[in-house]
Amino acid sequence: MPIAVRNVLFRFKLIIMIIQDVINHLELLAPLSYAEDFDNVGLLVGDKTTKLTGVLVTLDTLETVVDEAMAKGCNLIVSFHPIIFKGLKTLTGKTYVERVVIKAITHNIAIYSMHTALDNAFNGVNAMICDRLKLQNKRILIPQNGTIKKLTTYAPKKEAEAIRNALFSVGAGSIGNYTNCSFNVDGLGTFKGNAASNPTIGEKGTLHTEEETKITVTFPKHLESKLLNTLFATHSYEEIAYEIHTIENKNQHIGMGMVGELATPLSEIDFLNYLKTNMKTAPIRHSQFLNKKIKKVAVLGGSGSFAIAAAKSTGADAFITADLKYHDFFSAENNILLADIGHYESEQFTKTLLVEYLTKKITNFAIVLSNTNTNPVKYF
Repeated sequence: MPIAVRNVLFRFKLIIMIIQDVINHLELLAPLSYAEDFDNVGLLVGDKTTKLTGVLVTLDTLETVVDEAMAKGCNLIVSFHPIIFKGLKTLTGKTYVERVVIKAITHNIAIYSMHTALDNAFNGVNAMICDRLKLQNKRILIPQNGTIKKLTTYAPKKEAEAIRNALFSVGAGSIGNYTNCSFNVDGLGTFKGNAASNPTIGEKGTLHTEEETKITVTFPKHLESKLLNTLFATHSYEEIAYEIHTIENKNQHIGMGMVGELATPLSEIDFLNYLKTNMKTAPIRHSQFLNKKIKKVAVLGGSGSFAIAAAKSTGADAFITADLKYHDFFSAENNILLADIGHYESEQFTKTLLVEYLTKKITNFAIVLSNTNTNPVKYF
C-alpha cells in the first residue's frame, strides 16, 4: 500500500472516536475510584459507545450549556459539577435538573461529571489554584485514606522476575516518590492436582514441590483490575494464589486541598489584592488580620470549611476556600488568615485545565471551552 494512502487511512482511523475514548483520557487524569462516597461522578447521561462529534467543557451543566453544545456541534459535555446529584424520581421538567436531562437526552447529548474525583487528583482543581497563585513545593493538604493496596502472590522462582516486571509495567510498586518497589522471599511451594487439573509444572495426582518466590508489591487502588489481568496473563500456573490488602500509608498524590509557598512573602493586604487579581474575584470575605506576612498558603476549591483544622496543622499562614459560614471564621483562632473567594471563583479555572488536558490528548476533535457563565451568585 502506498505511504500516502496509508497515512490517509491512519488519519481517518484517528478521527473515528466514541465517547468512551474521551472518558478513558479523563479517568487517567482523575480516576473515579477516588471520588468521595457522597458524590455522583462519571457518565450521567448518554451512551458511551456513541460516536463523538465534539466536546464542550463547563463547570456546570445548565439548559443554556446544552444549547451551546448543540450550536457548536458537541455531543459530549464534560462538566465539573454533576447535574444529577440526588436521585431523580420523575422526569417531567418541573426542575432545572430535570429540564437539563430531558433536553440532553432529546438531542443525544452525553454528560460526564468529574467533581470530587478531580478535587482529589494531584493535577486537578487545587493544583490549578496553586498554579494561578504561583505556589511552589505544593503537596496534598488532606491525603485520602485507603487508596494504597498491597498484592502478594507466589510464583515459580524462574518466573518471578518476569512477573514482577510485568506488574511494574502497569503501575505496581509505586508508593510516594518511589517506583519498582517490591518485597521478595524465596521458599518452597507444594501442590497436588486432582483428576480435573491441568498443571503446567508437575503431574496431576502427584505431590509436587517447587522453588517459589513470594512477591509483594503496592499499587494505587484504581489499578487493581489491570494488575490482576496482568498477573493472570503472565503467571504460568493454572491456579494462581494471591491476596490483596489495603494498607495504612498516606497517599501523597491523592486527596483534598493543597499546600504551597509563595516565592516572596506578602503582607495580608497585598496578599488579598494578589488573590483578587490572580483568581479574578471581586469581594473576598476574610478573617481578621494578624499583622504577619503570608508565605505558606493552603487552598481547597469549593466548600472547604472542613479543612480549616488541617490547614492550621500545616502551619499555613492563609487558607483559601469558599462557602465559609459565620462561625467558621472564629476557627481561625488568631493563627491563620481565612479567605473565602466564592465557590464559583475558586473552581472557575477548572474547565480551562480540562480543555488544555484534552486538547493535548485528542488532536483531531474540537475541545471547546464553554462561554456560558454558570455562576448562580451575583454581586450588587
